[in-house]
Amino acid sequence: MPIGPLVAESEIPPWLRAMTANVDAVSQSVLNRGGDRARWTSLAGRNRRAAAVLVLFSGSWDADPDHPGGVPADAEVLLTERASTLRQHSGQVAFPGGAADPGDDYPVGTALREAWEETALDAAEVKVVATLPTFPVPPSGFDVMPVVAHWPTPGTVRAVDAGETARVARVNLRRLLDPANRFQVSRSILGGRVYKGPAFLVDDLLVWGFTGGLIAAISDASGWDRPWDTDDVRPLDEMVERVGSRQDTGFSAVTAHLLGHRHGRESTDPAGGTR
Repeated sequence: MPIGPLVAESEIPPWLRAMTANVDAVSQSVLNRGGDRARWTSLAGRNRRAAAVLVLFSGSWDADPDHPGGVPADAEVLLTERASTLRQHSGQVAFPGGAADPGDDYPVGTALREAWEETALDAAEVKVVATLPTFPVPPSGFDVMPVVAHWPTPGTVRAVDAGETARVARVNLRRLLDPANRFQVSRSILGGRVYKGPAFLVDDLLVWGFTGGLIAAISDASGWDRPWDTDDVRPLDEMVERVGSRQDTGFSAVTAHLLGHRHGRESTDPAGGTR
């Protein structure tokens, strides 16, 4: 599967083209916070499973010239809140997605199938426009490929299985990226290291970890960012308690090793905290 645009530029909304035309910028934005890709890829292990997530944006076709990156006022992104009873990454906010199954047309088929299973999304309603480079996710043992799509006329979505998905939300992109809703979260982890990464709080959803990092990287690469206080660092456990979520905020030993070389070193996790 090629990495980058899957359709002609003319078939992509103008406000998404900065991302789809240079998907390496998204990957580089993640690496700027997370360190060397080769290091955390090797440490994540060799037997990683292929997985895909659907990064689904809805909104008007035309860009808004009065907003950074042209994000239209009605732009939204589809997110899910995982059930609190799941074994891994319970209660966390994520893009629809999961592991590739035999017979999937990976990664697009995997992302669309998982989105249908989790949210009842009708794949015929969306236009897949690009794929992004894969990201190893040490806590889950997955190599995750983001699949970017546009939803011209959003339809009905819902949590299909309450045992897997607690909530499905179409989140307004401007409000998500509002500087008032952006900060960083931190947490002490194994070996005296400190996790610190981008986070968002909107509609009672706390978005952090892989999902928060990928949204932040996409926004950065797309020119959607407005200046926000990167020095606003909040304890992760306190923020989880604030939203009343039963989230798994733990980190595996591998993830801890990926976050830095020395005890007490504050680093950024490129992929922790996702499914």
